Amino acid sequence: MYDVAEVRKDFPILGREVYGKPLVYLDNAATVQKPRQVVEAMSEEYYNVNANVHRGVHFLSQQATELHEAARETVRRFLNARSTAEIVFTRGTTESINLVAACFGEAFMREGDEVIVSEMEHHANIVSWQLLQARKGIRLRVIPVDDRGQLRMDEYERLFNERTRIVSVTHVSNVLGTVNPVRRIVDVAHAHGVPVLIDGAQSTPHFAVDVQSLGCDFFAFSGHKVYGPTGIGVLYGKEEWLDRLPPYMGGGEMIGHVSFEHTTFADLPLKFEAGTPDYVASTGLARALDYVSALGMDAIQAHERDLTRYALERLRQIPGMRILGEADDHDAVVSFLVGNIHHLDMGTLLDRLGIAVRTGHHCAEPLMQRFGVEGTVRASFALYNTHAEVDALAEGITRVAKMF
Repeated sequence: MYDVAEVRKDFPILGREVYGKPLVYLDNAATVQKPRQVVEAMSEEYYNVNANVHRGVHFLSQQATELHEAARETVRRFLNARSTAEIVFTRGTTESINLVAACFGEAFMREGDEVIVSEMEHHANIVSWQLLQARKGIRLRVIPVDDRGQLRMDEYERLFNERTRIVSVTHVSNVLGTVNPVRRIVDVAHAHGVPVLIDGAQSTPHFAVDVQSLGCDFFAFSGHKVYGPTGIGVLYGKEEWLDRLPPYMGGGEMIGHVSFEHTTFADLPLKFEAGTPDYVASTGLARALDYVSALGMDAIQAHERDLTRYALERLRQIPGMRILGEADDHDAVVSFLVGNIHHLDMGTLLDRLGIAVRTGHHCAEPLMQRFGVEGTVRASFALYNTHAEVDALAEGITRVAKMF
């Protein structure tokens, strides 16, 4: 285990006050705070190494390119991908999913073909496929969720047929905290000859991910949720799949040769990286991954699982408490309602106590409909949160509840 008090010193924002109260930041599923090491690495590059990458012969361009490609290697190592050719930089999980939906759909799907998603998906993993549905007439098949917030795996296996082309599911629910049995999901799909895309936005920050062990064909995550900067993310794709997909966008960087008659495309992964990349953000992402790796992903998982268990124990003691998501494998997120108190009222009043939580449908409206609610309050934990902050949350909820 690591010293949480020492770690918190790396995050200056955690020392500020809100409305005269110490900040208790529990909105980590939306975005985490950034350690000074990440910000300083990006500042250093802007001040001393800034130049466009890959195409320049001058010293700064060569140095910036080395940093950018070193960041790609850091990501490869973090995910245990086989090759840096399988690591595509994007703007985040949303763009990564859209890339796969657009390119895979263009190459391999036609009217009447099907994609399997789940009832607990983020909108990014629903709307991307609905856009394809509007263009090509594909069909979405949905894995249902049981009352405890777990996927109905028996129903999942029944969804496959001769028109199933791809499975696209979340690793961890951003509402329920459910950790899905991804390896089993992949094995079932592969038994039918179907590839799998995993939305790893809510798993990558919290525990070790090994894409080769998972066996998935595509995996997406966002930099800003794993202590890196906003505006950068990653799509991992098995090389044999990325080779077969058409480009997502056209422009500089992704070309081999261009004429008005014919264009050839660059080798992987540049085929999917049109235009100037956010090469400073890639350095920040690499520094963030180095940071969590130094703490140890197993240590981070143990700390956050302990916080989650403690939070569930404290919150269950509050009269009128309703918690959504009671899966056996539960991670770093607690979504709840208290009595008839509207989630926006609860969130607003907790904010006046210095406690930052998320309210609303959390970009998962179908899941809200499944549980018959308009929205929830969501507290989500990170490597720097403490038991004292969980206590502050429980005491704050109790105080707000008494007002109603």
